[in-house]
Amino acid sequence: MAVPQNINETSHLPPLSNGCDEQSRLSVGLGVLDFVYRQEELRVKGIQWQTSESGELCPPLLSRFDCALQSSWKQRMEQGLFRYCLGDLQTQILPGPLGFVAQLNVERGVQRRPPQNIQSVRQAFDPQQFHFNKIQPGEILFHLCRDPGFPMALQCTEVLVIINVSPLEWGHVLFVPEPTQGLPQILMPGPLQFGIEAVMLSTHPGFRVGFNSLGGLASVNHLHLHGYYLAHKLPVEIAPSQPLDPSGHIHLLEGLPAPGFLFYIDEPGPKLEALVGRVCQVTNYLADQEIAHNLFVTRGAPPGNPPSSLTYSGIRVILWARKSRFGVKEGEAFNVALCELAGHLPVKTSQDFHSLTETSAVNLIQQSLLPPSQFLQLQEALVSLLK
Repeated sequence: MAVPQNINETSHLPPLSNGCDEQSRLSVGLGVLDFVYRQEELRVKGIQWQTSESGELCPPLLSRFDCALQSSWKQRMEQGLFRYCLGDLQTQILPGPLGFVAQLNVERGVQRRPPQNIQSVRQAFDPQQFHFNKIQPGEILFHLCRDPGFPMALQCTEVLVIINVSPLEWGHVLFVPEPTQGLPQILMPGPLQFGIEAVMLSTHPGFRVGFNSLGGLASVNHLHLHGYYLAHKLPVEIAPSQPLDPSGHIHLLEGLPAPGFLFYIDEPGPKLEALVGRVCQVTNYLADQEIAHNLFVTRGAPPGNPPSSLTYSGIRVILWARKSRFGVKEGEAFNVALCELAGHLPVKTSQDFHSLTETSAVNLIQQSLLPPSQFLQLQEALVSLLK
């Protein structure tokens, strides 16, 4: 499971290429551009990391979705709509078997919006607090919509794609489903399926989607998922796992500092809809039990032992149950949320970035985990829940 121990001075995405035509990417809706996609655009197999003869990752071919997101995101950066100019982030692969990707992102630690006052995983939406109906119109990139001929009909029919004004990495966006409904930060099937389908729409293996619950470092109590590009492999893509039930509906992810629950899908359609239902059944249970959680969606290998090659044939949905934390704790090298549990560590200060080791990172991550006895009880409860 080890990742090559390369150290890069910066980490960035390649410029738009592959014949992307700005005029053909989006159609005009009611004041906001629409990105309408068809089921045949959802690609699961055949997307993988490409390496050069020197072992460096090569720029991937970009899909229609990638072109639309990256070009409009870059335009908003040029317009000065972010809290800071992201630039290229200093990046290193921490020495050790896990292959953590550490990035120095000082501005995010300083400039990001302070988290809201949250006291419960199931806290109600408060229209007096900041929410995504209060953003500037220019922060909206487009509506993500299914073509009318799409065979599946979920309650959530469209998602607003907006910039994260305090980006973690290049292309960092938020998926906000039905924003005017004022939905609290509790995962729902429709929005989750949109998030997984967004990963399938991208042909960049480093485009990931995630969710932080309240108490799991979500800073805004208005339903949203994160999406962003990271041009590095992560340990969760190939970490081994073992099935927890005979049907293989849920697996235990192993070999990482934070054991997680793994769900896997290798095709869109009814199987994806069933997986989404199982994941949300689990997250609803966690919310009812006031257990904070983080979720990460990435292309990856099937469950089981580590693969012999980096050919990814499906989508991994990884769910971590963790200790609740309300507010951001100062003085730590990084906060533990969805990307940190996956092995991507945005570090706040130069001193911490240069002194961080795999051991110190693991220790910090494990401080956020449930006690082993509670985790074992939860594991048994979830297996019973999904029977």
